Amino acid sequence: MHNDGNVVPLHRATTDQAIPSPLARLPMILLQVRDKAVQQLRQGLQDLFDNADDTLFEMADRARNGVERHLFFEAMRDLRLKRKSIERVFLEQFLEAFVSLTPLDITQATLSRALSVDTSMSPLDDDLERNVAVHGMVSKVLNRDGFALDQLTARLTALLGKPLADQHNPMGPAMLCEYFLQAGRNLGMEIKVKLIILKLFERYVLSDADQLYANANQLLIATGVLPDLKPAPARRATDHADGSVRADSAQACARSNGTQIDDGVQAVFVALQELLRHVRGSVAPTLDVSAQAQPISTRDLLRLLSHLQQYVPAPETRDDFDLRNQLEQLLTRISVKSGKSRVVEVADEDVINLIALLFERILDDRNLPDSLKALIGRLQIPMLKVAVLDKSFFSRSSHPARRLLNEIATAAMGWGECDDHERDSLYLRIEQVVQRLLNDFVDDPAIFSEVLADFLAFTSDERRRSELLEQRTRDAEEGRARTEVARHRVEQVLNQALLGKVLPQRVVVFVQDAWSNVLLLTCLKHGDDSAEWHANVQTMEQLIWSVQRHDEPGASLRLLALVPGLLKSLRDGLNGSAFDPFATGEFFSELESLHVQLFERPGALEQAGDKPVMIEVQEAVILRTADEGPVETALIRLPEDDVGLLQVRRLRLGRWVEFKEDEDNTLRCKLAAIIDATGKYIFVDRTGMKALERSRTELALEFRRGAVRALDDTLLFDRALESVISHLRRLNHGK
Repeated sequence: MHNDGNVVPLHRATTDQAIPSPLARLPMILLQVRDKAVQQLRQGLQDLFDNADDTLFEMADRARNGVERHLFFEAMRDLRLKRKSIERVFLEQFLEAFVSLTPLDITQATLSRALSVDTSMSPLDDDLERNVAVHGMVSKVLNRDGFALDQLTARLTALLGKPLADQHNPMGPAMLCEYFLQAGRNLGMEIKVKLIILKLFERYVLSDADQLYANANQLLIATGVLPDLKPAPARRATDHADGSVRADSAQACARSNGTQIDDGVQAVFVALQELLRHVRGSVAPTLDVSAQAQPISTRDLLRLLSHLQQYVPAPETRDDFDLRNQLEQLLTRISVKSGKSRVVEVADEDVINLIALLFERILDDRNLPDSLKALIGRLQIPMLKVAVLDKSFFSRSSHPARRLLNEIATAAMGWGECDDHERDSLYLRIEQVVQRLLNDFVDDPAIFSEVLADFLAFTSDERRRSELLEQRTRDAEEGRARTEVARHRVEQVLNQALLGKVLPQRVVVFVQDAWSNVLLLTCLKHGDDSAEWHANVQTMEQLIWSVQRHDEPGASLRLLALVPGLLKSLRDGLNGSAFDPFATGEFFSELESLHVQLFERPGALEQAGDKPVMIEVQEAVILRTADEGPVETALIRLPEDDVGLLQVRRLRLGRWVEFKEDEDNTLRCKLAAIIDATGKYIFVDRTGMKALERSRTELALEFRRGAVRALDDTLLFDRALESVISHLRRLNHGK
């Protein structure tokens, strides 16, 4: 049957009306929220990929062998090829998540399947490392920006007219991580590289979640969606070290221990247990194998640990404290007394083994000063007890006990081995923290939030003082650098004007000692392209010309015309530089005599016996300051691909390094400034005082011969956990 072009079949019209576009069911303001978020997320992803090459290149440069180096270079290539695809899939997932907010959404099941992580081809231990990383990233955002996210979820619930769970908020950190995992699922990389890419995602996308939520909340408030909610507190630049744990610790703990995260925490711990199965059996009483085994409860284990906690040796004794051995001896005594083999539950033994392995890595960490390792080692039992009580210790980077370890390590980064322990405020404060936990921690983990808040308050004050002094150091060095550059410029024009000429000695001395100061002040105040600079350089050139004999016609007339203006310019310049008036008058008298003699016949001058002392300027002028000798230039030029120069280029401001002064002494200091004008690298100690300076070449040579190394300033606990997981993976694979 023929259909006219203007007639729509009835069944088609019915279908089109029955299934409107999902976007048509979304409120317009929600589309605006979505589009605003897309702009920020797209920029964050672009920043991620723009920086990924440098990061992977750095990792390749630090690789221990050719295979590992090839791994990173292949990852760089893979990432470049798939960058556009990853960005596209990520944003598609994000847009689909908003579509899923509509009622009766037919894509909800599809989205749920899309967001489920494909683990069919991934080893269990790879999943574990990825899950640990993702849970840490999510927890960090929730702890930092959870208040603003809660408000956004509440407003979306009010706007949609149906409950919206936090975990289904399209802009929540867990969902953002899932989009990224899905977008990158086809990357042909090993887990080590994938974890690096996840860290970049955290740095360039999740770190700005506060702005993401703030923009969304502001748009919704503007349209009247729950405008009376108390606004989220502004996040400070140093939010990782502020005292927010005081006010928000209860809310953070409730969120972290809530049902949303419990499943994730349990999944991470179960995966860790799977890795730990090969080290079980190290904590057991030494008894006849026929003795009846009777597990002790977690409560009894905590009592045993509290008993051992009272006998942790003081750091000055330097006695090794083997926790597992001590616990085994204690279990043996209890077992002999009861006639039964008292053993630790499997889950508790896994926690004991994991904490022991973590502290082995911590105490072997080269970035932790040796003089503080004994102090930190005393925290092993308190950390074990809190881990027994709360398994999220291993998966939640914002856990107060875990943060405390990291904050202590961060504060101690600049500790010097020669520092006086008894008088140093940082050492004393860490000692107080350790002693309080040993004395007071029984079974209430809340003490860690209190101790952490106090320690952060202390380090915040210390940091403010050091930052103030550090800024003064930078200002002084930048001023010194400007002076040095200006001095080089003055030396340049002086040498251009003087070298190779035969001149009265008195004029040469005047130019080098007096007029050089005039030029230096002019360069500092106005710059070397200013009219004032050019005028003073011209005055110097006119002075030099005026004391030379010239035979060309008209020279005498030119000198007569030049002298009045020259004398005025000289006086003005000397007055502006506060030159000694007596010396000024003396010089002008001598200059007048020199000019008069130029009008005399040479023979008459010799008969009068007043011929001035003449010298030929053969050596380049090198100006000195009151506190410096001549400026030395680097005699060595290194190729741009020199391995030492590559390490210098990777140094960023704020990075801690360790200089090896001799066989027994090292100096830890922080890169506070790179003076572009002079190429100097300025380092300060942890108080902000200048410790030393190096030129780019000097620093490169020290890197090349191993006299300096950059310290790893990533979080101590995270480094140790990654190392333990890698160790356990090798055990499981028989390597």
